[in-house]
Amino acid sequence: MKDRMWCLRLSFKGSRDLRSNGSRSVLKDIMAFFAFHILFSALVLPLLVFYGPFENVKSAVVGTSWRTFRHQYLVRFFLTEEAILKIVGGGIKDGQYREIEPLSFPKNPSDKIEVYDIKGQYFSGKLMVVHDPTRVEVGYSSRIPKAGETTSEIARARGALAAINAGGFVDEGWSGTGGAPMGVIIHEGKVVYNQADREDIRQDIVAFTREGMLIVGMHTVEELKSYGVKEAVSFGPPLIVNGEKVIREGDGGWGIAPRTAIGQRENGEVLMLVIDGRNPASFGATLREVQDILYENGAVNAANLDGGSSTTMYYLGKVINKPSDKLGERAVPTAFLVMP
Repeated sequence: MKDRMWCLRLSFKGSRDLRSNGSRSVLKDIMAFFAFHILFSALVLPLLVFYGPFENVKSAVVGTSWRTFRHQYLVRFFLTEEAILKIVGGGIKDGQYREIEPLSFPKNPSDKIEVYDIKGQYFSGKLMVVHDPTRVEVGYSSRIPKAGETTSEIARARGALAAINAGGFVDEGWSGTGGAPMGVIIHEGKVVYNQADREDIRQDIVAFTREGMLIVGMHTVEELKSYGVKEAVSFGPPLIVNGEKVIREGDGGWGIAPRTAIGQRENGEVLMLVIDGRNPASFGATLREVQDILYENGAVNAANLDGGSSTTMYYLGKVINKPSDKLGERAVPTAFLVMP
């Protein structure tokens, strides 16, 4: 009887060992399977993206990596400088130097501000309609050029009802402080900041005249003064000029990212647009998608503003979009404000 019990225990132990060894073998096979496919994808996927037939995918990946600046090495490894510039050029150069045709607006515009949700296939955002264009002003950080401030801080300091981030900045040492603006800042008709230190050099401009007309494209400070510009920052490219879309081929060459843009209808109403990005609910948008949204909402002139982690919309005391920066809002040098 004892021998029989010992044999049973031995048989049970052997069976358990076999099952344990079998489980480990299956687990190893599964891990090897996944490791192979991860390695295979890591090697093959970049080749498909950069050298495959999917031009739209390549354009989106190259544009997104190139415009983040920190990740340019990703595309430099696979493509020549010439090939990269061809992709990120995006067919927008012909809109840079067009002269803006004058617009005339109603003398007594409404003080109404409307906010709408924007939905795309892979993104969401907010569209603000400001009926009186003369209420739009430039706000800027009180700590320029040492540091920027968040869009909401700039808005609250000025008592603004609404705001979006505006011009770009030089991110020195990748610190993200927003303190060194790119290009020009003009407020109340005075040049607050001019990176070029000259007034005869063309720069990317997004500006409003004293009558509230939006001016976009490449202009000198001298030209802005002659136009009667009251408020201005530097960024681009222009998206719509004199009622015509600028991007007619490709996606604009800047990839997919959070976006901020501004436009104006023929009656003077200002369109402020933000598209959220870099989260599962909203990946971001291309410049062409931003252009098309503004065009479909009646913009006759429009321009891209600083996007990415800077993208922020503020309204009645709070941020109403979902900035992609880990801290919630990124420090920026300037914002377009809607004053009471």
